[in-house]
Formats: sequence, C-alpha cells, structure tokens
Amino acid sequence: MSVPVIGAALALEDLRIYRDWIVEKQRDLELQSFVDAKVLMSDWADLAAAHKELLDGYTGRLGIHGPFWGFTLHSIDPEIRDVVRRRVAQGLDVCEALGATSMVLHSPYTTWDYNNIDNYANGRSSVIGNTHDTLAAAVKRAEDMGVTLVLENIEDINPADRRILAESFDSVAVKLSVDTGHAHYAHGSTGAPPVDYYIRHAGEMLGHVHLQDADGYADRHWALGQGTIRWHAVFAAIKATGADPRLILELRDKAGLPASMEYLAREGLGQ
Repeated sequence: MSVPVIGAALALEDLRIYRDWIVEKQRDLELQSFVDAKVLMSDWADLAAAHKELLDGYTGRLGIHGPFWGFTLHSIDPEIRDVVRRRVAQGLDVCEALGATSMVLHSPYTTWDYNNIDNYANGRSSVIGNTHDTLAAAVKRAEDMGVTLVLENIEDINPADRRILAESFDSVAVKLSVDTGHAHYAHGSTGAPPVDYYIRHAGEMLGHVHLQDADGYADRHWALGQGTIRWHAVFAAIKATGADPRLILELRDKAGLPASMEYLAREGLGQ
C-alpha cells in the first residue's frame, strides 16, 4: 500500500543540511526564512538567490510560511490592516521570486473569540469582514499567480469557524492548513476536539498540514512519536478528506527529522 511522501519546513541553514533528502523524492518544502518583518523590509534578493541555488533540480511543491509576528488578519484598527496588507504583499513578492505556490497565514480566531464572539451582535461578521478587507487584494493576486493561501489554526477551538472564513472568499486561492500540535494544544488545554477532527472538518479544503508532536499542553514542535498525538487517526483522517495536502514536518529541532521519518515508516504512515 502506498503511503504519502512527507516534506519539511526549513530555513536556509536547515535546507543546506537536508537539501539532498528533499530533492531525492521531490518532497513538499516550506521555506521559513521570510516570516520576519525585518527580512521582508530589507533587500532580500540575495537570500532568495541563495535558496534558489540550493533548489537547483528541485521540482516538488514549494511554499513559504508567510509573515505573522505582531499582527492578526482581522485587526479592528484600519491602519494596522494597512500594515498587514503590506506584509502579505511582501510575502507574495517572495513567492513570485522563488516560484512558490503556497503561503501559510495564521488564523485570526482566538481562545477569547470562542467564548465571547457571540457576545456581540456583529462578532462573527466583524472577524470575516475585517479579514476580507485585509486579504481581498492578496487573494486576487494569489489567484493570478497560482498561489494558494492556506489558513493555519493557531488558537482555534472550533475548526468549523476557520472553514467558514476560508469558504467565504469563494476562491481557489484560499484553503486550510491544520497544524497538528496547535490542534493538540487546543484539545488538551482549551477543550477543543482532537486533532483528527480538525482534519475532517477541513475536508476537501485541506491544502496543507504541519506535522509536529506535542503533549496537549503547549506548542512543542517535537519529533513525531515523542508526544501524545494519535498519528494513525490523523493520517486516516487525511486520507478520508480525498484532498492532496502538502505534508510538512515542522519541528523546532530539525535534528529530529530522521527520527520522525523513522517513526512514520515504522508505523506505515509515510515515507
């Protein structure tokens, strides 16, 4: 039985180490060198060129993690939304320079929202409306570029909220990302459903998965097998969606990549 090929999220220094492993099976690759505003505000042409040189011969699915530090997509402050629009546009500039076809953006939904969003008559529509105001131009540009913006769960407790937001764009350029460790944290610490439920809720809109293990208490980004996530349930849920998401190991310590792959191979879940 065929099992999925697993990729990884790497910054430049990590790509130098794992480049041959990535290219060997043309694994999904997510570059994480461009998340910082200081990088995006600088002349990053040399940094992009260094990535492109390492990726000579790579023909797999290339993406980046977009900017996220210090802001949310649904800020009530219109001047903050101006800044966020600029950061997202800079992320798309990077995609254009590298030939990347996916960019991860963080969900706007918070733990506070879960308990309080319906305290306000326009609570739900405000989140969706402000996010649309922030991303409208980026979504149109992503469509033209052939880039998919994937919305990753962060504090999300109800995975249905993020799907409703993604569907509201009615665009092929907006899909969902599930971060397994974030979902497991939310399950263990804030009463959210288990990780496989997040996958199943995403359904055919699942475009991307961050694979990381955790303990249900914090955002650990451990090697797979070191935490308490039920991986067989997760991969069964991925298969059941019928989607073909990018499967990305996102580990804090990249030295855990071989052990994670050994675990997946041993369990018959990935290669």
